[in-house]
Amino acid sequence: MPARRSSRRLPFDRPSQVEWVTLGLWAACMGLWAGALVWGTGPVAWAVLVFALVLHASLSHEVLHGHPFPSRAASEALVVVNPGLFIPYLRFRDTHLAHHQDANLTDPYDDPETNYIDPAVWRRMPWVMRAVLRVNNTLAGRMLVGPLVAQVGFMAADWRAIRAGDGQVLRGWVLHVPGVVAVLGVVSLSAMPLWAYLTACYAALSVLKIRTFLEHQAHERARGRTVIIEDRGLLAFLFLNNNFHVVHHMHPRVPWYRLPALYRAHRDRYLKSNEGYRYGSYAEVFARHFLRAKDPVPHPLWSSDR
Repeated sequence: MPARRSSRRLPFDRPSQVEWVTLGLWAACMGLWAGALVWGTGPVAWAVLVFALVLHASLSHEVLHGHPFPSRAASEALVVVNPGLFIPYLRFRDTHLAHHQDANLTDPYDDPETNYIDPAVWRRMPWVMRAVLRVNNTLAGRMLVGPLVAQVGFMAADWRAIRAGDGQVLRGWVLHVPGVVAVLGVVSLSAMPLWAYLTACYAALSVLKIRTFLEHQAHERARGRTVIIEDRGLLAFLFLNNNFHVVHHMHPRVPWYRLPALYRAHRDRYLKSNEGYRYGSYAEVFARHFLRAKDPVPHPLWSSDR
């Protein structure tokens, strides 16, 4: 059954004016990005760059859900050039909004963000590919090879769509190219070597894989598929409180800085809604799943009759 949504309209469902907290954070993020390029050399500058790139990705997620301006065009102007290089914003927007069809969460075909595979497809895979995907199903593997696995799969799917005549997918990639050229041009003029910048982009994706690693699980009920991680540390900030993920899915228009208070005010209701799919912190996630898979790669509840 589809995830239940609150029937009570929240007072901050849609921004009626500029959300200055988010806009200020975007300005700080871009300042850190520029500062890392000026500083350029050494591990501290590299770490600051990774921090800024992760934060920018999280801000891009805020933008596609309607923040910080009432105008979508004004909001998207902040993030349409992706300093993280690998993912076109327009493709991220379209696939992520498709992912928000909660009835399809974890569907191997209709959820574009799932890592589950149709068991029939899994059985036909070469053993090498299955081995890679098993490694990718541990947190350590997701951080190490996950960005590459996801990028290859993402680009292959988009290439198939482009060849089939999907103009919207093609447009997303074509409009991404000038931004990539601009970012690489700025990097070439900076003190940071290109190799260091590219490794920082990969590392940022690795950090983001911590967030997405167990956001969703296979469950008979759609409402039981989305996690709560009760963390308020550095990772929660970098992910803009998306660790309160069921709250975000139930109220996707709520800005990131409202999610913790909303969760605290209705904690029991959210945990009942998601069937108790909860972790106490990201430290618990690392302890339980760094070297152990959360679940199998083939969807454990998938039926060939679907």
